[in-house]
Amino acid sequence: MLEIIDVYKTFNKGTVNEKKALQGVSLKLEDGDFCTVIGGNGAGKSTMLNAIAGVWPVDEGAICIDGKDISALPEYKRAKYLGRVFQDPRMGTVADMEIVENLAIAARRGQRRGLRWGVTKAEREQYREMLAEFDLGLEERMTTKVGLLSGGQRQAITLLMATVKKPQVLLLDEHTAALDPKTAAKVLELSDKIIREHNLTALMVTHNMKDAIKHGNRLIMMNEGKIILDIRGEEKKALTVNDLLGKFEEVAGEKLENDRMLLAD
Repeated sequence: MLEIIDVYKTFNKGTVNEKKALQGVSLKLEDGDFCTVIGGNGAGKSTMLNAIAGVWPVDEGAICIDGKDISALPEYKRAKYLGRVFQDPRMGTVADMEIVENLAIAARRGQRRGLRWGVTKAEREQYREMLAEFDLGLEERMTTKVGLLSGGQRQAITLLMATVKKPQVLLLDEHTAALDPKTAAKVLELSDKIIREHNLTALMVTHNMKDAIKHGNRLIMMNEGKIILDIRGEEKKALTVNDLLGKFEEVAGEKLENDRMLLAD
């Protein structure tokens, strides 16, 4: 479903601030794969997601979705293939619009706009049922402005918006990092549920090694713009944090010195 082929990206090339962000990254996800992405600061995790989303062009290589090369497409034209949830809960929603209006915008992504009622009665019922599954009471607050919601509630709405029209690839970019542990666990539970029920192909970037091990059927670790570990199946199920640290040290030739990852719980 998603294939990244030998992708390179360097920022500020030829200057003192040159940064080789991606160095020959290749990755192939099959339909329904849920892959978690772990690595220290500057490892290339979010850069890889931005490359897929088309935030900027890659220097070399190709990115394909369902066999179609999208490398030359601008970000807005890739939106019909992708769903994305950002670290900041404010980035995926319109604060001064109601919950139901935000969902309606997401449901109409890629469609032509016309002069008709914004949200139909049937759509309202559909959104109510979807929200009820979140068990956050949001189905009773559909006319509430999204800006009045908590960070966790807003992230739950963003997650639903990103998946209301089944995307070919779902990108989760540290989407629980700004939430408290209890809320983060709830949003991760919702993510698992949506990905499983819709058989979505997903990439989830996280700094939390426990979350990377617990969620998904595949785990990759990045370091210095490269994928250095790719673990799946029974091997992933049996992983522990100490195993992961040991594998990093073995492959990278150094210990993982990243407080955010080591202290994440």
